[in-house]
Amino acid sequence: MIWHLVAAISAALAGAGVALLLRNLSRNWLPKWIIPVFAGLGMLGYTIHYEYTWFESKQARLPEGSVVVSSEEGDMLWRPWTMKFPMPLAYTVLDAANAQVEDTEKGRIARFTLYRFEKHHLMSTVKSANYQALCTEKVMFRLNEDGQAKLEAMTEMQVDEPLYQTVCVSARS
Repeated sequence: MIWHLVAAISAALAGAGVALLLRNLSRNWLPKWIIPVFAGLGMLGYTIHYEYTWFESKQARLPEGSVVVSSEEGDMLWRPWTMKFPMPLAYTVLDAANAQVEDTEKGRIARFTLYRFEKHHLMSTVKSANYQALCTEKVMFRLNEDGQAKLEAMTEMQVDEPLYQTVCVSARS
């Protein structure tokens, strides 16, 4: 968080410096108020850049064996540019390195952990949950703390989605 503050202040100083340079080049023809305006635009530009590159920077820091299985984009009324260009808000990661895949007579069964990263103002929150998938039935359900299935929370899996492909298809190779 402190580095974002430092970066925002640096962007403000850079914007103010550009305004001062333009003011000097115009022999003070430009008004003085362009200096704080350019400082504000610098901070706003940094903030927008950070919000749109958040997903890529977090994804680059994932450990080996992690697979992004879904991501969400959205818009916000107080950020009007997101109506035209939705920004990344959340993504879900499969811990494929620690997934337990077992072939049984009833088909392939996989136990794995999904992590959900959500972007909040300058911070990320992480939620994790353990799941079990029955690949032949194309369903998955959440496990409780004791490792028992919550059958009422069953979710169908699509064959073409990355989670199914990683857990049920790729593990066979």
